[in-house]
Amino acid sequence: MLIKKILIGIDNSKFAEYAAKYGFDIAHKFKAKVGLVHIVEPVMMPYNNSGDPLMGTSDFSVVDVDIINIQNNASKAIIESTIKQFGEGLEVTHFSEFGDTADGIISCSKEFGADMIVIGTHSRTGIDRLLMGSVAEHVVRQSEVPVLVVPFPESGS
Repeated sequence: MLIKKILIGIDNSKFAEYAAKYGFDIAHKFKAKVGLVHIVEPVMMPYNNSGDPLMGTSDFSVVDVDIINIQNNASKAIIESTIKQFGEGLEVTHFSEFGDTADGIISCSKEFGADMIVIGTHSRTGIDRLLMGSVAEHVVRQSEVPVLVVPFPESGS
């Protein structure tokens, strides 16, 4: 098995941080390049009916732009922090995408040419999983490369 490129999906959770550490450890052992991806899911805002298409005005408000900028800055901070924490001595490429998390990870793995994807799991079960879905499950089912799903230890270590 030859692993030259590992894509690691992150967010700002302890689950993703644990998986990132795992993924970077593997990258160090294989001297692999790392692709770090953070997907920003769009925030659902109530419809703002202030725009008038006949007058040439948009309903895209300043508040919407502010939210996008806040999300962009948070995404950059998460990526930079993860690289600083785990990426020393490795070649790291990063992706910050908007959209569905699972689809974004799959898309970035193809763009990066990943040999493996590493993601954490929130270990949702029951109604939580039904309502929230499972990013890890979707990635496992749709990926064309092996996916390592790293569970967070119960002890919280």
